[in-house]
Amino acid sequence: MIESLLLTATRVFTFEGQQLLTNASGFFFEREARLFLVTSRHVVIDEPSKHLPDRIEIELHIDPDNASRSTGFSIPLYRDGKSIWREGLDAGGAIDVAVIEIERPALPETTVYRAFTPHHLQDPLDQVAIGTSLLVVGFPLGFHDTLHHMPVVRHAVVASSFGLRFQGQGFFLTDARTHRGTSGAPVVMRASAQEPIHGDLPWMLLGVHSAVFDVGTRDLNIDEALGLNCAWYADILLTLTEH
Repeated sequence: MIESLLLTATRVFTFEGQQLLTNASGFFFEREARLFLVTSRHVVIDEPSKHLPDRIEIELHIDPDNASRSTGFSIPLYRDGKSIWREGLDAGGAIDVAVIEIERPALPETTVYRAFTPHHLQDPLDQVAIGTSLLVVGFPLGFHDTLHHMPVVRHAVVASSFGLRFQGQGFFLTDARTHRGTSGAPVVMRASAQEPIHGDLPWMLLGVHSAVFDVGTRDLNIDEALGLNCAWYADILLTLTEH
């Protein structure tokens, strides 16, 4: 038995030509029969660090009866010189979320995955209490079950007022131990019995993990890292997946 939540996430590799650059996390989102890969924008382009991949590769399960069987699926990031991912802005500035539509006919026929849908989105105006238990599903430092190609889950809690844009930007804070490679991971909360969740994925999608949140005044020799993280509100996916 494989828990459905683990099948929503996929490991993301970035490439420039044939050169492997970085690894990160991503997840599947489905809307009106269209399938999307969601990850952090800085995974597909990060101008300050001159991270400029031209394609990504995700890992797919291809055998419903054998989780150890997987394959790589390459996705170009540019077509005719133009980027194919979608990104967004809001009143607070750029949002560190990128969405790429996946051409379903190109997927192996036996691909096994689960996808979040608009029904799984948590409205930022809904009440989610401080300290609410969350999970972050991803590949920290690339670590995962190398036999079954499964992500790992880190426990987190809501660390800022959910629905109140932290410092005016489109994210809230989580308190969790995270690492490089977790960028683009889904941040989820178990659905209550009253939530109209369809299928076998009883989770609410609250956010997209982006990066650790730190303060510039911290003395690196004395002070520990805050252990706080930015999670961009997942309702941005409704905008980024419109026709």
